[in-house]
Amino acid sequence: MIWQKISIIIPAYNEGDIIKQILEKILEVKLIENIEKELIVVDDCSTDNTNETVATFKKKHPQENILIFTQEVNKGKGAAIHRGIEEANGDFIIVQDADMEYDPNEYNRLLQPVFDGFADVVYGTRFVGGEPHRILFFWHSIGNKLLTTLSNVFTNLNLTDMETCYKLFKAKQLKSLLLKENRFGFEPEVTAKISRIPKIRIYEVGISYYGRTYEEGKKIDWFDGFRAIYCILKYNLFDRKYLK
Repeated sequence: MIWQKISIIIPAYNEGDIIKQILEKILEVKLIENIEKELIVVDDCSTDNTNETVATFKKKHPQENILIFTQEVNKGKGAAIHRGIEEANGDFIIVQDADMEYDPNEYNRLLQPVFDGFADVVYGTRFVGGEPHRILFFWHSIGNKLLTTLSNVFTNLNLTDMETCYKLFKAKQLKSLLLKENRFGFEPEVTAKISRIPKIRIYEVGISYYGRTYEEGKKIDWFDGFRAIYCILKYNLFDRKYLK
C-alpha cells in the first residue's frame, strides 16, 4: 500500500506569539516516502491574534495545504482535536501542540515503524532514548509516570509515556473511535480505546522534549491530572464502548 498524506492537527488557544514558528518548522520537515503534509489548525476560540496570525501565514504560503477551523466557543484541547480528526483527509494523523515543546523533525521517527511494517500506532516517548529533555517540574514527571502505570494496568500495555502529545495513528483506525473528552482527558481516553481494537500493533520511539514553564504559556494543571485518573477508570472499566 502506498501512503500519500499525513494530517497534522494543531489545536491552538492563545498561541499568537509562537504559532508561526511551529508552522514554519512543520513546513521545513522533509518526510520519508515523499509523504504530503496537511496542516489542520483548530483555533479554540482564542482571545488573542492566533487566528489572524495563522490566516496571514496561510496567505503567504498558498502552495501549502493549510486548513483553518475556529471553534465558536472555547471547548478545550480534546474538542479541538476531535474537530481536527473529523476534518482530516490524510492516511495518517498526528497531533502537534501549537507551542514549541515537541519537534516536528521527529515525525519520521514515528512514521518509520509503520513503513517498516511493524506498527499501526506509534507513541513518541519522552522518557526513553538519548534525545534532549528540558529539566522541569519533578511532580509533573512523577504524576505522568503514575498515570501511565495506571493506564497500563487496565490496557495491558507497557507504555512509558501515555500522556505524550506525539501519537501517530492510521487515520481509518482513529476515525473509527468514539471519542468524548473535551480537555486533556483525550490522552487516556484514546489510549484506552485504541488498545481495544483487535490485533492493534502499538509501538514507542524516543523523542526530545522542550517543555515550557507556566510563565512561558504551559496550560495543564493539577486538576487535569485528577481528570486523567477519572478517564482511565471510566473508559477502561465503566464506559467500554469504543467504536462509533
